[in-house]
Formats: sequence, structure tokens, C-alpha cells
Amino acid sequence: MCGITGWASFHRDARTRPRVIEAMTATLTPRGPDAGGVWLGEHAAIGHRRLAVIDLAGGAQPMPDRPDAPTAVLSYSGEVYNHHELRAELRGRGHEFRTRSDTEVVLRAYAEWGEDLAEHLDGMFAFAVWDERAGKLVLVRDRLGVKPLFWAAVDGGLAFASEPKALFAHPEIRPRVDADGLREAYSLLFNTGPTVWSGVREVEPGGVLVLDRDGIRERRYWQLDLAAHTDDKDTAVDRVARLVGGAARGQLEADVPLCSLLSGGLDSTVVTALLADELRLCEGPDARIRSYAVDYSDQAEQFTGDVLRTGHDTPYATEAGAFIGTDHSTVVLDPRDLLDPEHRRAVVVARDSPIGVGDMDTSLYLLFGEIRQHSTVALSGEAADEVFGGYPWFHNPKALAADTFPWLLVTGEEAAMPLNPELDLRIGEFSADTYRGALAAVPHLDDETPAEHRQREMQHLSLTRWLRQLLHRKDRLSMAQGLEVRVPYCDHRLVEYAFAAPWSLKSFDGREKSLLRAVGAGLAPDSVLYRLKNHYPATHHPDYNRGLQDMARDALADDRVRSIADETRIKPCLDTPADQLEWGHRLRLERVVDLALWLDHHQPELVL
Repeated sequence: MCGITGWASFHRDARTRPRVIEAMTATLTPRGPDAGGVWLGEHAAIGHRRLAVIDLAGGAQPMPDRPDAPTAVLSYSGEVYNHHELRAELRGRGHEFRTRSDTEVVLRAYAEWGEDLAEHLDGMFAFAVWDERAGKLVLVRDRLGVKPLFWAAVDGGLAFASEPKALFAHPEIRPRVDADGLREAYSLLFNTGPTVWSGVREVEPGGVLVLDRDGIRERRYWQLDLAAHTDDKDTAVDRVARLVGGAARGQLEADVPLCSLLSGGLDSTVVTALLADELRLCEGPDARIRSYAVDYSDQAEQFTGDVLRTGHDTPYATEAGAFIGTDHSTVVLDPRDLLDPEHRRAVVVARDSPIGVGDMDTSLYLLFGEIRQHSTVALSGEAADEVFGGYPWFHNPKALAADTFPWLLVTGEEAAMPLNPELDLRIGEFSADTYRGALAAVPHLDDETPAEHRQREMQHLSLTRWLRQLLHRKDRLSMAQGLEVRVPYCDHRLVEYAFAAPWSLKSFDGREKSLLRAVGAGLAPDSVLYRLKNHYPATHHPDYNRGLQDMARDALADDRVRSIADETRIKPCLDTPADQLEWGHRLRLERVVDLALWLDHHQPELVL
């Protein structure tokens, strides 16, 4: 896992501007603390920061296809899990290898298949190939968008990077925010393509972008589609078990210490159990995988249920770890540490965005920092709710009947930061138009019922939108600590199979995630197997609420913050007693604080 950046221009000689690519690359040092490098050609400059995971000695980047007079240069981030199989295939086609890294497999795959190479890769990745012979830049992103990739126009070409901050180190790209950017950020619709930054876009998940002298062209090599599903329940359970098991085991390879994120929920417990079984199979019956959970020092006494949380995670995580036989640790955070301005600033800097979830982001960042003391790679249960139908909106008649994105109903208006009415962003109109377009992209089968298609819409929205922001969050906060997080439930074959399965199979036991629960039988204790869905934990300490209110008051003293946020509608959240502050209102304050930190760090030009 790494950070990539660079640019290509047919109007300038990149060799005369080494300091630019060096500055861009330096911004990504947290993503790649182990090594860095740049490559300069006449029309392209390529940079790389490396977090060494596989072939520690041989995977240096940017990687040319040959040391002298290269015809192609690669800057690559991610992991290709089928690189052993591809290496054997490419050798059979006459390719020779200097290293055992998956990076070189991607480079040789480009030499063999050109722009079509992504269809041969299984994994999470974002990479850039400068093709010196053809005079073109090729940008590729994995199917689900696990790894980020941004780009912006420059004179005669474009610049690209794993994070926008690297783009802003290029002298032709400045941090600029207009009304369209604020609408994208605060509507919480999670479009891919446009960003909060004017002129900065994402390469689409499952997308390829090519720049040559004829201009820029984009295409999708993968998108979520439907196939007829004829498996009965037992066959489907067996198929899902093989897909989940294969994905988890295939992501175990690393030349550095590896661990699992174990929250005590069904998703992470199943993944951890499969990893533990594989580790014992490979290294002997006494081998134990490390597992980690997060908690707050006040949680046992202060826990209060809310719209997202039904119980305290730690007892379930501890029980799951003992059941599986992991070397389990709980990272306990003091809620007051979540108010530390330096921690919060680090999170906002990592995100490059004002939109987050406050203390949950800060605690995840601190958790990853603790894990990084012992491990370089962690596996996560992220995406199981989207894949198997675990969210409340799959089962709530009100959400199913609503003519809007279902997550907007979870906390209602009280959780959204009210925006200054003078901005006239028309978010309601924007949301309605976006929703209609999102539904139009959902595939359907001719013989499916309206109820079945509605569930299909819910899953498509969850996989193509809601999941994107969760993956961004996990990537940014983990990579800011130099930790690689892998997500087995994002295996595209598993996603395709589960999406095609009828809703009756996904809910055959009358509950959420029926298929995954059936797979988990024997892998997880019953207390976890039948536990209600619980979201990432948040602190409930009144001192945290009180400190957050103070920080929000300070934030609102900034004229730029008040130009975006509606102070009059936030004031009631400031005046509420700290021990009575509801979660939705607290989230409003979190976003005000993050907005102030974001404005202070990036100093964007506001064109509103």
C-alpha cells in the first residue's frame, strides 16, 4: 500500500521541474513511510511513496520496465491478490521478472494487455502507467473503489494523486471551493467523480482514464450488473462460504506483521475466524492471529443506546476472540483525548474534506496508530452490510417506501449541519435529481417483482454510494498512520454473486445477512451470530460533549465558518446541557469543528 502522484503534459518538459514532483510526492509520506522516489521524462513526472508489504527489498517505485531507456513506468498502490497466478501466466507468455513483487506483475501485465490489464487483476489498487513509447498516461482504479485516485487538469495534460493534497503541491492547481463543491460535500449523496474541490475529480471505481495528445478519455471496465440466479439456499450458502473464505485467505499474504479488526460483530468475526484457521493450517496449531477492538474508558458506565448503536461492543469482541483463539487486545481511549486539537487536525488533514463523523474518525485514527505499533496490515469486515443487506433500511418499511437515499432517513435533519441560507445551494433539488439518476443505473431482471427490485435498488445504492465514503474513511485514516487495511468482503466476485441473489435468500431466516450468518455457524459464538447490527462505537461522556460545544463556539467565531454554516440553527446545540445532547445534534457540532479545521489548514479560496 502506497501513495502515488505525478503529472503528464505535452506543453512542458517535466525534466526541468524536479522540485514540483518532489513536493507532490512529499505530501504523501504518511501513506508510504518506508521509501520514496521520482522518475522524470520529457512529458511526464511520476512520484511514489512506499509502505513495504510484499518483497520488501525488490518492490521499489516508480518502477520502469527496464533500467535503461524504459518504455513504461509504473506508480502503483494496493495489492493484487492473484499476482502469483498472473506471474505464472505472464512467464508462459515470455515475460521475465526481476522481483517477486506484485508491482512488477502489474507492470508486465500492462506490457501484455495494455489498457485492458485491469480486467485480469483481482484486488484493491490504484495506479498510473506512463507509456513512453505511445506517449500516453493510463490511470486505473479497482472495481469497488477501495483505493483512491484523484486528478485535475494542468496545462497540456493532467496531474494525479492518491489524495488531493498532493495535487495542491502542483503550482497550477490551487485549493478552490465553490457552491457545487459544497453541494457535493454536504448533500451526503456520495457521488463519485466530482469532489468538494473545484476542478478535482476522482477516477471512477472500475474505471480507466487515458491521456494522450488527442485529449482525455474515460471508460468503465467493470460495473455492478445482474446475472440470473438459480441456486437454492444450500447451494447459495455453500457458494458464499467458498467466496468469503477464498477472499479472506487470499488476502493473508504479507512479508510484514498482519492482524484483524475484531469489533464483536458478525462481519469481522467471520473474517477473523477464517484468517485464524488459515494461519493455523500454514504455521501450525499454536499459531494465533492478533486481533484488535476499540473502546472508551467511560463506555461500560456511560453507554447509552442511540439510533445507530444497540449495545457495548467490548464484551462481544472479547468473547469472539476467545472463541476463535486470537491474541486479542482492546485499545481503550480516554474520551477527552478525542478533543485534542492536534488529533482532530491530523484527521481533517488526512481526509482533505470537511465531512466526517467527528469522534468516530478521531478514535479510528488513534486506534490505527496503536495497531501500527505492532502490525503493518489489518483485515476488516467492512462492506458486509452492503453485500448481504445488513442495514436497517433494507428492513424498514418507511425507508423502502421513501423517495430518497435511505441513509438520509437514519438520523433525520437534526444530524445534518444547517448551511447558511444565503448560499442557496438547493440541496433538496440536487438530491432529488441525483436520486432519480441513481435509480436509473440499477439493473433489473424482467421477471422480478416490484418488491424484489426495490431491495435491489437499496443494495445498489448502498454498494455504489454509501460504501464509497466508508472506504474513503478507512483508507485515509489508516494510511495516515502507515497501516494497510484490506477488505475481503469487497472481492468483486462475492459482490456480484450476492447482488444477483434474490432477497428471499438474503433474508431466509427472517433477519438481516442470512447468508453470512449461515456461513458463520461454527465460526462465531451464538451471542455474536445472532447479535443485532451495531455501528462503530462513539463516546457518551458528558465531558466530551462539553468540550465539543466549546470547540464549536470557537469555530463559529471564524467569519469563513459562518459564511457556510447557519449559526442561528446551531446555537440550540450549544445551549443544550452536555449530558442531554442527542447524537444527531452532536454530529452537527462535530461538522462545525471539522469545517473550521479544514478551512484553517487548506486555506481554500471560497467562490460562493
